[in-house]
Amino acid sequence: MPRTTTYRPPVPPPTRSRRGFASSLVNGLMTVPAAAVYTGLTVVPVGFAVYYSFTQYNGIPSQPPTWVGLENYARIIQDPIGDLRPAVWVTTLIAVVGAFLVNAAALGLALLLRRTTPFNTFARVVMFYPHVLSALIVGFLWQAILGPQGAVNNLLESTGQSSLPFLADPDWALATLIAVIVWAQFGVQLVLYLAGLQAVSPELQEAARLDGAGGIQVFRHVTWPALAPTVTVTIVTSVLSLLKVYDVVLGLTNGGPGDATQTWAYEVLAVSFANNKVGLACAQAVLLVLVAGILSFTIIALRRRAEEGAEAVG
Repeated sequence: MPRTTTYRPPVPPPTRSRRGFASSLVNGLMTVPAAAVYTGLTVVPVGFAVYYSFTQYNGIPSQPPTWVGLENYARIIQDPIGDLRPAVWVTTLIAVVGAFLVNAAALGLALLLRRTTPFNTFARVVMFYPHVLSALIVGFLWQAILGPQGAVNNLLESTGQSSLPFLADPDWALATLIAVIVWAQFGVQLVLYLAGLQAVSPELQEAARLDGAGGIQVFRHVTWPALAPTVTVTIVTSVLSLLKVYDVVLGLTNGGPGDATQTWAYEVLAVSFANNKVGLACAQAVLLVLVAGILSFTIIALRRRAEEGAEAVG
């Protein structure tokens, strides 16, 4: 008998909208683990910190937090006992002076090490190495070098010289802290500037030199405008990093002498939290986050306005 076959109509290919929906669904499902981790490790703790900032809470689970509204924020501004102003001043000084020195050192060294040679490659690794170390280890390291019984003062005393108050005098301690922070952090900015210099057109630099421009003029009119996006990134990242300095302070000076080197983050973690003032500490931390956010957006806006003004003049 002849074999009979059943007619099967052709299956139409999936439409573009169906393929797009399936692709979007797969992409969305792939982001779920990362979104869950981010929510659990960042969003939820920040939410609890904001909530606790409006409460009086000592961190003991058997004693639940009591809602006090804006009392913690008012206390930060008005209470002379828990005065945050010295810590704010120290943090501001570290952020402004430190960010300037970090970026100046990183940009200067990037200009010197921009050529790829064996020596420059070795120098880049050496200069980035301090950033690999834990900030707490950096503090302990320099405390052992510059402390009252440190290596430098022992060497000075052995040669008949008087010791230097690197960490004993308030002004010296603050200057030493800023120097150590700059030493530990400029390596990252150095890498960013080296990457930014790769985007500078060698043809434009050579054309400027052929037109009679000197090294400073080439840097001002060719290199610096091309580095504008990199400068914005390095300034914002360095300022944010310096605003939350804590580990180096803990290892190097422990906030002393007195409160000469107590930063905002140190005040939150080592003073308020250590005294079981969780609500007050959360309020201080929330204010620090707000200040950092406002400052970041301000820097970005100012840099963008400067870039637009330079383009208009050009």
